[in-house]
Amino acid sequence: MNSPNKGIGKVQVTLKWDPSPVGAPANDLDIIAATYPAGDPYGKPAYLVHFDSRSPDGTITLNRDSRTGQGLGSDEVMTLEFDRLATAYTRVIVGVAIQQRDGRKTFGEIENTGVRIVEGYSELAEDDFSGVSESTGATVAEFSRDDSGEWVFRKMIRGFDADPSSFATTMGRKPA
Repeated sequence: MNSPNKGIGKVQVTLKWDPSPVGAPANDLDIIAATYPAGDPYGKPAYLVHFDSRSPDGTITLNRDSRTGQGLGSDEVMTLEFDRLATAYTRVIVGVAIQQRDGRKTFGEIENTGVRIVEGYSELAEDDFSGVSESTGATVAEFSRDDSGEWVFRKMIRGFDADPSSFATTMGRKPA
């Protein structure tokens, strides 16, 4: 597709949080990307990228996966290469889910949470999840193709109260 417009190219999503207090179960947050086909951009995702995985074509990769929040800087990092993503896909939703294996846990119960979305040196969005503090999962970004076929970004902080599996399959639906 030839166009003089420059849409979104390569994006990095970083996630951070503080480790649990000593003796408490580990906090485990996960970045999840859901890719939607052109024929059904609000239906079932064509595929998901999460938990130390990558997309079938290698355009979306979870580069770093943490189960504890221990580490310096970003605990999880996902790279999305929209300039290489096939035209069969027109929408990608990125979200963050909290693992619930040790009981219900919300963003408000986890210290120092934060997500940052950048393209090169340009910051597209940053958020601390305070607006969805009672949620167990949240969408953070929507990427979609515009009429010229270029990818555009929209910050989309929307909270969910669901386990990670349910969240991953419903996070891209149209809000009611």
